[in-house]
Amino acid sequence: MSVVPTDDPMTSSSSPRPGPETDVLVVGYGPVGSVLSVLLAQRGWRVTVLERRRRPYTLPRATSFDGETARLLAGTGIGGELGGITEPGTGYQWRTADGRTLLDIEFTTEGPYGWPDANTMHQPALEEVLAARAAQLPGITVLRDRRVVDIADGPDGVTVTAEDDEGTARTFTARWVVGCDGANSFVRDRMGVSVTDLGFSYEWLLCDVELREPRVFLPTNVQLCDPARPTTLVGSGPGHRRWEFMRLPGERAADLNREETAWRLLAPFDVTPDTARLLRSTTYIFQARWADEWRVGHVLLAGDAAHLMPPFAGQGMCSGIRDVVGLAWRLDLVLRGSAPESLLDSYTEERRAQVRESILASVQLGRLICVTDAAAAAERDATVLANRRGRGPGRPDPARPITCGLLHRPEGTGADTRVPPTGEVLPHGRLLGPSGAPLEDPVGRGFVLFTSSGTEPALGPDRLSFLRGVGAQVVRLRPADTSYDGTGGAVDAVDAVDADGVLHGYLDRYGATALLVRPDYHVFGTAADPAGLNALVDDLRTQVTAAAPANAGRV
Repeated sequence: MSVVPTDDPMTSSSSPRPGPETDVLVVGYGPVGSVLSVLLAQRGWRVTVLERRRRPYTLPRATSFDGETARLLAGTGIGGELGGITEPGTGYQWRTADGRTLLDIEFTTEGPYGWPDANTMHQPALEEVLAARAAQLPGITVLRDRRVVDIADGPDGVTVTAEDDEGTARTFTARWVVGCDGANSFVRDRMGVSVTDLGFSYEWLLCDVELREPRVFLPTNVQLCDPARPTTLVGSGPGHRRWEFMRLPGERAADLNREETAWRLLAPFDVTPDTARLLRSTTYIFQARWADEWRVGHVLLAGDAAHLMPPFAGQGMCSGIRDVVGLAWRLDLVLRGSAPESLLDSYTEERRAQVRESILASVQLGRLICVTDAAAAAERDATVLANRRGRGPGRPDPARPITCGLLHRPEGTGADTRVPPTGEVLPHGRLLGPSGAPLEDPVGRGFVLFTSSGTEPALGPDRLSFLRGVGAQVVRLRPADTSYDGTGGAVDAVDAVDADGVLHGYLDRYGATALLVRPDYHVFGTAADPAGLNALVDDLRTQVTAAAPANAGRV
């Protein structure tokens, strides 16, 4: 059944509409494609997914996601299921060959984004939960055994040709196409975009095991910086664990990629056929690269189709989820006619810059880890140990802020100037309704304007009408020690008690009385007074609705 958006972006109707048969066609049904499909269907759009595999992939790939990504995944409606398929990570250590600690990061189960800092998972379980959520939404059609063989863009949409295993071809029409089809993306190749490749790659043997008896590994994740064989040990969800062993210079990949080799390398960790079942052992070569353009005409990229990075920071799948969360709300506004197509260009600008930072950081870690010369490793160890002498466990870095794109820049600041907290990821704050009942997180469904001092009436009906038109919600924050008397606030505003004082504290830290947050939890900007609030909303309207030169490229 097709789903048609109404004025409310979170409701739908089954009335037919002319034009392409689907609003968005997603190529690839891994976690990234699944999340995008659900986010769009929740907003009332028709989504068709083409997946080349006949059946779901049953082997793990990614093994964890961070707290920010957990919050984004919860926005698909699976928050209540995540606890059953994940285990919180306790920490991440780098150790020398003789057991000294080079790096020590301690994870907490109460991270700043409302979820544990690190969540280990068995990827097939996550995909199963996402598929079950998608099945609840009538706007999503998933077609397996469909290999895309051609894409033709036009002025009003895209025609996609796909074949099944028997070679039977079928065409599909869509207003937009998003390639979530992985590292060997057909969509990316068909777009003809260039790729920046840093040329940093090594081959590793990946061994996924299912433990026959429960075991505790402290910390959860360990990097053995042993020049005799750099080795990675990570959790991968309840009852599962992964070991990765670097291929050494002069070692043949064919010799490494044997089951007997896997068991030989696992044996020192008390992982044997008696204690574990080997789910997979295979070599892989990590890469460090990104597509230079993520949009050509009505075709876009996300996830591994747009970028690949070394695994050492654990940001591969997380980056893909961030991609589609940032893309979904933009596509929603464009499809509804609330914004021009050029709004999508800020998706490329923001995500490419942020992913580039993640890839460069992962490469930097990899250059320290992938050392097989004993003298170079000893020099590395001495330098790192000297720098961290006397330090205890550290905390994970906060989520990377956005530094370009759709952000508010107060008058008098340059286009390249970011004034904190603009661009930052909003910390999680627990909100209660006037009756004391918990409120559903308003962010993630649309823009949210938080106010703390009753400044929102100064916006007037015109600005409030604009906010409603882009699906924004106004939330008036009240301190935890006050009661709601039913007075004050703007029309359609929601009164919420800031139960833990997190959001009030955030506003106070930056001298603000209002905070405008994007649907991907990034702060668009803040305001200190009614005049600043008006300027903030006006700037959002200008950036969202202004017609900029559209990407003229065509597939």
